[in-house]
Amino acid sequence: MTKVELFLGDITELKVDAIVNAANTTLLGGGGVDGAIHRAAGPKLLEECKKLNGCKTGEAKITKGYNLPAKYVIHTVGLVWRGGNSGEEKLLASCYKNSLELAVNPIREIANDPKNINFTYAVDNEFSNRTKNNIKSIAFPSISTGAYGFPIEKAAPIALNEVKNFIVKDNSLEKIIFVLFSENDLKIYTDFYKNF
Repeated sequence: MTKVELFLGDITELKVDAIVNAANTTLLGGGGVDGAIHRAAGPKLLEECKKLNGCKTGEAKITKGYNLPAKYVIHTVGLVWRGGNSGEEKLLASCYKNSLELAVNPIREIANDPKNINFTYAVDNEFSNRTKNNIKSIAFPSISTGAYGFPIEKAAPIALNEVKNFIVKDNSLEKIIFVLFSENDLKIYTDFYKNF
């Protein structure tokens, strides 16, 4: 049975199999959690990310963790909040769903579209020669709720519902952790978690 936890702290310090990076479309680092992960992982993360040719909003790609305690980094591209009438909730849900699916099936990103520009790279990388990762624990930040401005009161139930929907279908992950940046963020997630 999958255990879901809330944690106040620094995602770059967690010893889990994979952490999720709230990345931008270039995957080349940025501010917030994205910058913190790139700094903690070291320059080899950037080198690998350059080979991935970016990522679309709502999608996810995986790399090694390098200098992080986590073995892998799953990069998902969050969205900028534009008032709630531009499909933001659906895109945010996709970030969580695609990250979870990639954690348990690393070749999903190339199997869906063999014409993908990343196909050649993915065939050569270490993730493509197996159908399952050894990922049993994953940690998420609160995607898009920082500089991208998605209201955390709206984001928390979306994140928790996507995790709930996923573990109903696939319980191969042993632990899913939501890593929150502030006491206020933790309180908001805790309020929604009570109904989980």
